[in-house]
Amino acid sequence: MLDTIEDISRNRKLTPAVLAAALSACATETVLLNSERIEQQFGSYGINVLASEAGLRRSSLFSAAGRERICRTYAVVRFTDQPDTSYSPEHAKVLAGNSLGEVFKANGWKIHKQTLHIGSFKIEGERPEIGTLMRLNDGRVVALHVYQLLLARGNQIFEYATIIEAHHPDYLVESDLLDFYHYDNSESLSTESLTELVTLISSRAPAS
Repeated sequence: MLDTIEDISRNRKLTPAVLAAALSACATETVLLNSERIEQQFGSYGINVLASEAGLRRSSLFSAAGRERICRTYAVVRFTDQPDTSYSPEHAKVLAGNSLGEVFKANGWKIHKQTLHIGSFKIEGERPEIGTLMRLNDGRVVALHVYQLLLARGNQIFEYATIIEAHHPDYLVESDLLDFYHYDNSESLSTESLTELVTLISSRAPAS
């Protein structure tokens, strides 16, 4: 399953024309970061890194009410194999467990999400980790967003990571994602790849 996200990272290299369009989009996009939207909607925000392996990170972006933490976005991040030195300080902070979007935005980077897939899936089985973290029972539907995250500053743009996100239904649903992001479903991922990605994001994070 990890091979699937690695294959997406390798095979979805963006053309110069797409990168140029993304750079232009970065100058005008005003979509909120997940951290900003969660805090705005639920009154609090935090991040819990569940597992971190070579080039891969799983995390729960949550809101809190007293001692209860509810995962609003479950994210699996596959970093590029060759991080650029232009963002080394920020990348180090992300690897240390800080919120990706907040770190880059605070240091003058603009973020663009090049969407590869928008959809939904059902939580199934004996309450997988994502269901426990989101406090959701079997059969609930969660929105799925798969994208390449691009960083831009000045005239520079870099492919930073491929990210899979599952969103709590009280936070974002599929129609919300379709409103926020441009998505050309003619270039969507294969059914086999999507099945494997859903299995990946539904599985328990490996022990640290």
